[in-house]
Amino acid sequence: MRRKILSVLVCLPLVAQEMDLPTFRSTVKYISVPVTVLNKDGGYVSGLEARDFRLMDNGRVQPIDQDLATHPISLVIAVQANAGVEGMLPKINKIGSLLDSLVVGETGEAAILKFDHRIELLQDFTNDSTKITQAVQKIKPGSNTARLNDTILEGIRMLRNKPAGRRRVILLIAESRDRGSESKSREVLVEAQFKDVIIYTVNISRFMSTWTRKNPDTPRPPAIPAAATHGLAGGSMNPNMQMQNSGYANGNLLLGFAEAFRQAKSIFFDNPAEAYTKWTGGREYSFATEGALERAISDLGNELHSQYLLSYRVPENTEGGYHEIEVKVMRPDLEVRARPGYWIAGPAPDRPKK
Repeated sequence: MRRKILSVLVCLPLVAQEMDLPTFRSTVKYISVPVTVLNKDGGYVSGLEARDFRLMDNGRVQPIDQDLATHPISLVIAVQANAGVEGMLPKINKIGSLLDSLVVGETGEAAILKFDHRIELLQDFTNDSTKITQAVQKIKPGSNTARLNDTILEGIRMLRNKPAGRRRVILLIAESRDRGSESKSREVLVEAQFKDVIIYTVNISRFMSTWTRKNPDTPRPPAIPAAATHGLAGGSMNPNMQMQNSGYANGNLLLGFAEAFRQAKSIFFDNPAEAYTKWTGGREYSFATEGALERAISDLGNELHSQYLLSYRVPENTEGGYHEIEVKVMRPDLEVRARPGYWIAGPAPDRPKK
């Protein structure tokens, strides 16, 4: 099918201007919306066609293009490997074969990152199951820091140049809180939106990781100072300072974030894993035992290979700002999970001449 390319400026001018961040341009052909459909028993529903869906952009129904061809997965698996989760890592070391057969599949590819105060690439993108398994087996505990936000941004950077026909997915196996990143949650969500990356998390139980930690009273070497690490630019703030400036409050996560996004210069979430999964259309899992981890990986693989990929062309007179996406299935008793929206804007405001 011939697809016309619609060039738009994709940025957040207000936020970029307030943060003195560089604005950038991106060519958007279509908005892609991976959709998971469940029946009332929680099973995945197959066999639906484009006419079974109704998709609205800011309340306006859009013509849907459903490509039924296989969309291979490019997957970045990021594993927290600091001292705090030392007791849980032996369970994670055993899941390499599951990741290959259930998540990556025959046409997919995966890369493996581990992180503490460092972000280390253990395996670049490959479809070699042996290499994936061996990389996961190599994950060992490090320092006390866990740069969760910085690691997800690195994963997005690795995925950004993948062909448009591939689904871009990050699987984060970690505690649900950041410990030491220079990057803020706002930056992670902006980049995930722009690069069409879905984030799934398998959350390590903080109680179990503390209880199973070896020699918990023996301090690990401190993380190297943020100024000495290779990371994204931007000053760091402690969580209390970030929370005070974030504008985030408990309640509707998406509405709260959207409002904070417009007003705050720094956004901190007490549970960033929840924000990342809901905002990108992913899902949170959790585990405390090896069996629960295996079930989470198995279910994630089933979900990824049961998704429908709906897309639509951005209307030529589209208004800038945040656009809400709503997907419905025109059949009873079915539940839909999809990304809730995207950001798009007109030309960035001119900067004052010096």
